[in-house]
Amino acid sequence: MSTDESPGTSGSFEPFVPADEDASRRHVRVRVEMVLEIDDQDELVRAAWARIAGDEQMPASEREQAARDVAHDPAEAVAYLVDPVDVVGEMPGVVLAQASWSSELTRYDPDASWYEEEQEDEEE
Repeated sequence: MSTDESPGTSGSFEPFVPADEDASRRHVRVRVEMVLEIDDQDELVRAAWARIAGDEQMPASEREQAARDVAHDPAEAVAYLVDPVDVVGEMPGVVLAQASWSSELTRYDPDASWYEEEQEDEEE
């Protein structure tokens, strides 16, 4: 099989194109869940401060409040450092249409399954 053939075909690869070029068929929602372990909170906070200080679109009063927030909440610091554009930056053929994200401190048991942790979160 040549590199331009997909399994089960006998010709060149042809990408799937929906028959009804409906806009909703061209968008993909990606959900990612991660648990991050903070092993150096000072370094995390400094990086968040640098990101906030470099954000020229954020008004000075908001930058001051954001700096205070990240100093007191490592989850807030992580939220300032997460950038969805970085996730899809070099991905060919896609454009980031919309993004939202949040972060929060959580209990973590590395031996528990994701399902067990979701159940605990729902009970709280």
